[in-house]
Amino acid sequence: MNKAFTKETDQDDDDDFEEASPLPAGTKNYITPGGYQRLKDEALHLLDRERPDLVKVVQWAASNGDRSENADYIYGKRRLREIDRRIRFLTRRLDNAEVVDPATREATDQVFFGATVVVEDEEGEQKTYTIVGIDEADASRGRISWISPLARQLLKTREGDSVTIHTPGGDEGLEIVSVTYRAID
Repeated sequence: MNKAFTKETDQDDDDDFEEASPLPAGTKNYITPGGYQRLKDEALHLLDRERPDLVKVVQWAASNGDRSENADYIYGKRRLREIDRRIRFLTRRLDNAEVVDPATREATDQVFFGATVVVEDEEGEQKTYTIVGIDEADASRGRISWISPLARQLLKTREGDSVTIHTPGGDEGLEIVSVTYRAID
């Protein structure tokens, strides 16, 4: 195809895309101190390390001449946009974060943000969940977001309470065995 009829820019069409927040409207972005620090460390790493190194590569590639077929230049510019998008996302997340330290919470048997909850299912199998912020959720480590359906069912319950969780496989009954608040690494 003749280049006269193609649109060539340094911008992707999805650059204006802003990632929608999974938080319900009007709610705070609760996060533990460890989660806040991880987001901050990632933002600083992108700003102080990755972005400056990539800018050097792009400058070098641009100095080589024809940019239309220069893979280093094209990839570098695309990666710079990805990094800038991630930095904007992290900055918004950090600005809107409400840091809650579960280790400083007074002892209670009621489930709130930051609680580590041991539940027992109908077969007697126990599972441990820690209720954390949306940016810290990691199911493999038993960390569930406070806005997840399971966490929503557990919030404000107490030790000894029973809850019914609606799953694709059917309803499942869980009993709250223990509720503790401790520092989350």
